[in-house]
Amino acid sequence: MSLQILVPLHTYPDGNAGTIALHVAAVARYLAAEVHALVLNADFPPVSSVLGNMLIDVPALTRGAKANCRARGLVLIEAMQAELEAQAILLRTTQRECMAGAAGNVVNGFAPYHDLVLVGIRAGEGMQQATAETVIFSAGRPVLLVPEVAPVTAFGHVMIAWDGSRAATRAVADARDFLARAQSVSIVSATGDKALPDKNPGMRLAEYLAQHGIPASVSQVALDGHPIAEVLQRHARESGAGLLVMGGFAHSRMRDFVLGGATAGVLQDLQLPVLLSH
Repeated sequence: MSLQILVPLHTYPDGNAGTIALHVAAVARYLAAEVHALVLNADFPPVSSVLGNMLIDVPALTRGAKANCRARGLVLIEAMQAELEAQAILLRTTQRECMAGAAGNVVNGFAPYHDLVLVGIRAGEGMQQATAETVIFSAGRPVLLVPEVAPVTAFGHVMIAWDGSRAATRAVADARDFLARAQSVSIVSATGDKALPDKNPGMRLAEYLAQHGIPASVSQVALDGHPIAEVLQRHARESGAGLLVMGGFAHSRMRDFVLGGATAGVLQDLQLPVLLSH
């Protein structure tokens, strides 16, 4: 049975870039997976203001915006078809209309029936970041964030950000298909952020991975006052890693999630593919 990848495609206000198809194809080829593209077309609440409708033809604007979304969705699907069919990767598509703030909830309805959710991220696109945040903490599936306008990277070297936490443990388990195929795996623990469970917790993880036939190197990196997401991503890139695996962390406060520093930093400034689990 092939792995199933769910790819939410935003169409509003600007939507995903067509280059997301390149990243999806690279991941699907690497994992020998099938792809399900979920096109998220924007819906809009009705406007009941008589004065507003007199000044501006709101229904016409709404129809135009919806038509633009459908057209953008078709462009994205065509880009996906061109990349995936050329590599004999199975693609199926679904379209849904939803309010701008409900995209993540729509994705959550599909996520349990897939092995991985791949979300394209582009700087300044709040809709993509909001969807990723919702799915990371609610879907129960690993989320692979890809910087959709950056060059495609290879996944031969996988770096694990390890602090011994439950979320990091979950991420390692969810990354097993990447780890099993990797040519090299490195485990990195950040110091100067919070107390670690052991002097060098990466060693215990390396021993565990070795029992599964996955050799891994172990190191530590000091934050020296810099944001943890910046340090981890820079270290991954400098070491030649094409994928960073880390736990998604947030505090629950008044039923809202307040993102942990590493998670928030990655969403705001994604520099390479990052697999997050919560």
